[in-house]
Amino acid sequence: MEPIQFKRHRRLRRSPGIRSMVRETHLHPEDFIYPLFIAEGENKRNEVSSMPGVDQISLDLLKDELDELVSLGIQSVILFGVPDEKDDCGTGAYDDQGIVQKATRVIKEHAPEMLVVADTCLCEYTDHGHCGIVENGMILNDPSLELLVQTAVSQAKAGADMIAPSNMMDGFVVAIRKGLDENGFQDIPIMSYAVKYSSAFYGPFRDAANSAPQFGDRKTYQMDPANRLEALREAESDIEEGADFLIVKPALSYLDIIRDVRNNFNVPVVAYNVSGEYSLIKAAAHNGWIDERATVLEMLTSIKRAGADIIITYFAKDAVKWLQEDR
Repeated sequence: MEPIQFKRHRRLRRSPGIRSMVRETHLHPEDFIYPLFIAEGENKRNEVSSMPGVDQISLDLLKDELDELVSLGIQSVILFGVPDEKDDCGTGAYDDQGIVQKATRVIKEHAPEMLVVADTCLCEYTDHGHCGIVENGMILNDPSLELLVQTAVSQAKAGADMIAPSNMMDGFVVAIRKGLDENGFQDIPIMSYAVKYSSAFYGPFRDAANSAPQFGDRKTYQMDPANRLEALREAESDIEEGADFLIVKPALSYLDIIRDVRNNFNVPVVAYNVSGEYSLIKAAAHNGWIDERATVLEMLTSIKRAGADIIITYFAKDAVKWLQEDR
C-alpha cells in the first residue's frame, strides 16, 4: 500500500530560525505613531484612570517624553490638547497660542527630527464636546469647516508636519487642502480620518482628552459600524479631495475595512488602535488572564497584516521595547 501523499507545511515551522526566515509580516519602530495628550499648567503628569500607562502631560515635561521616544526609534507623534478653558466654538483649537500649537513648537525645537501629526478637530475645545458648531441641537457641517480650516492653518504655522482632521464633516479634506494651499502650506500632507466609525471603543480616549459629548452622540457624522461599502465611498471622496493618507478607526473590529481600503486605494493606510482596544488588553493583563506582551504583538501584527502601513497606538513604546528584546 502506497503512503498517503500530503504536504508537510510544518517543515517551515520547525525551528525559531526557520519561522523567522519565512515570516511575512514584520513590525518596526517607524511603523508606529504615538499619541500624546498635552495639558495646560506645569509639572503635570496625570495618569488616565481608564488607560493605565497613559498620561496627560504638561509642556515642561514634554522634553523627557520626547527623549524616551527618540531613544526607542519612534519617529512620529500625534498631538491631542487638554485645554483648561472651552467654549461653544472651540476657540482653543485655532488659537496660535493654543496648547497643541505650543507643544508643536516645543517638539520642533527640542527634537526637530520628530514628525508631528496634529489632530485637527474641535471636540477637545468645545464645551458641548461635539466636533463642529452646534445650533439648536444640530451639528452644522459647512460653518464647522471654516473653523477646522483655521485650526489646520494654525497648526501648520506652529510647525506641524502633517494635518490629521478627525471631525468627519463632509468636505473637510477639500476645505483644509484649500486653506493650507492658500496660506503657503502646499507641502503639508493631510492624513485624513477618512473611515471613522461611531464606536463604543472610544470611551477611554474621552477620559484622556476630556472630550465626551455633553448631549446626544456622534452618530450623525461618524459612521455606522454595520456599514462596509460606505467606508469605500468615504475613502474615495477623501482621495478625490486631496488626502495623502487614509486612516481607518478603530482597528481590531475593522480589520476587514483596513483590507478593503488597502485593496482599493494606492496611498498609505493608517490604522488607529484605539483607547478601548488598549484598555481591554490592559485590564485583562492586570487580572492575569492574558500575556500582555504576546497579545499586543499579535494584535499589532494582525493590524499590519490586514493592510495598515502605519499604526497609531498607545502601545508603541512597549511594543518597540519588546521587539528590541526579541531581536
